[in-house]
Order: sequence, then C-alpha cells, then structure tokens
Amino acid sequence: MRHLVRGRKLGRTASHRKATLMALSVALIKNERIVTTLAKAKALRSHVEPIITRAKEDNTHNRSQVFRHLRDNKATSRLFDEIAPMTEDRPGGYTRIIKLGVRPGDGAEEAMIELVDFNDAKPEAPGKKKRRTRRGRSGSSKKAAAGHKSKEEQQPETKTGIGKADTKQSSDEADSADGSGTEKSDATAGSDAAVKNDKKDESKSSKASTSEKATGKASKKASTSEQESDEKVSEEASSTTKAKAKADTKPSEKKSAEQKTDDKAAEKKKGTGKADENTASEEKKESKKADKKASESKDDSASDKK
Repeated sequence: MRHLVRGRKLGRTASHRKATLMALSVALIKNERIVTTLAKAKALRSHVEPIITRAKEDNTHNRSQVFRHLRDNKATSRLFDEIAPMTEDRPGGYTRIIKLGVRPGDGAEEAMIELVDFNDAKPEAPGKKKRRTRRGRSGSSKKAAAGHKSKEEQQPETKTGIGKADTKQSSDEADSADGSGTEKSDATAGSDAAVKNDKKDESKSSKASTSEKATGKASKKASTSEQESDEKVSEEASSTTKAKAKADTKPSEKKSAEQKTDDKAAEKKKGTGKADENTASEEKKESKKADKKASESKDDSASDKK
C-alpha cells in the first residue's frame, strides 16, 4: 500500500526518472506545450513549477540553481528572459493539464501540459458525439398540431351580416376558382405538349448519339483492319528481305567451300612433290655410292693383277 508516499516512480530508477523530468521540463520551456502520458504530465507539473517560481528573481545564484535542474543554456536563458516576466503576477499554477483520451497503441492515457500565460485558448478535449433521435421531434410536431386545432376552435363565430358578406366573397372566390381551374387546365395541357416535345427531342438526340457511336465503331474497325493489313505487308516484306539475304549468303558459302577444297588439294600436291624430291635425292645418293664401290673394286682387281 502506497499510503502517504509522495511522487511517482514512472517505472524508472532514480537517475532515469531525474533525466526524464529534466528532458520534459526543457521541452516544455522551449515549446510551451507538449503531449505526453497523464502520469508524466502530473509528475512534470510538480517538478517544473518550483523552477519557474525561482526564475522570477533574476540573479546569479538562481540562474545556477535553475541550470542545475535543466542542464540547458538556451532553456535557462529563455526561462529568465521570456517566461518569468510573463508569470510575474501569477502566484503559482503556471501549467495546465488537459486529458486527451486513451492512446490506441498501448492504451495509455495521454495528456497535454502547457504554460497558461502562453496558451490562452483552451483546446477542446475529444468528447463523445451526441446521438440523434427522432422521438422528441415527433412528439413536438404532434403537440404543435394539437395547439393549432385548439386555437381554431377557440375563435368566436362572426355575426350574421358578416356571414352574408362571407358568403358573397365565397361565391366570388368560387367563380374565380372556376376560371383559374380552366386556366390551370390550359396550362397543364401546354406543359404536357412541351413535355412530349422534349421527349421527342431526347429520342432524336439519343438516336443521333447511337448512330454516331455506330459510325465511330465502324471507323475504329476500319482503322484496325488497315493496321492489320499494314502489319501483314510489313511482315511479308521483311520475310522477302530475309530470303534474299539467305540466297546471297549461300553462293558466298559455296565459294568459300570450293576455296577450301582447292587449298587442301594444293597442300596435298605440295606434300607429294616434296616426297618425290626426297626419293629422287636418295636414289641419286645410292647410285653414287654404287659407282664408288664399283670403281674401288676395279682398282683392287687391277692392283692384284700387277
């Protein structure tokens, strides 16, 4: 049980809680209005209001004490130069907390804390929409109709002389009504004729539009057929060009094959000529050797005879 326990822990350690309140107070002094959770807003209010009270008296000691809680030079100078003069006549209650409802992500209650002297227009908190019902309207209409009937019944009856005048007026009104009825009938007949003419014009216009649509479709078909024919012609031309190119490449290929065969035959001839030359040279060498041997044998036989 947290009876008589002052302050909120905010689910943080002491150092983390101190840093959080310091950052929130600096943001409030710089922006004059911030949105946070309801618990943090209530903890910030009790933390920042004594700082604002100390800033009302501008001296070196108060500036150092305020800087010890904020640790931000810009926020400290703005607090002493702009915010403190605005709150000089206010004895506390420098901030305002406005509840904004539940946050959709985690279900936490959001709130907006702001400086009172810098935000005079109080923003509207999101409230529930009023449901509209028709029960009250129907009852009020019935009551109004009953009131009109009672007023008509309460009106006093007129005298006889006035009644005669009323009868004359009623007869005149009946005559005028008959004349107006004939005029109305003529007007209705004229209006009927005009309506018929309008219908005829509409039918004509619809027919014309349908004919235009048909012509448009026919023109589209003709254009598509022309495009198809052009595509076919282009395809035929491309096929003919390809065939010509193939025909041109075939003789060149034949020529190249013939050249290759000729080259092979020439190489074979060269090879055979070289072989013939080698054999002829060898035969000459052998014949020379045989001649030498014969001459040597002759010399030996001649020497033996001597």
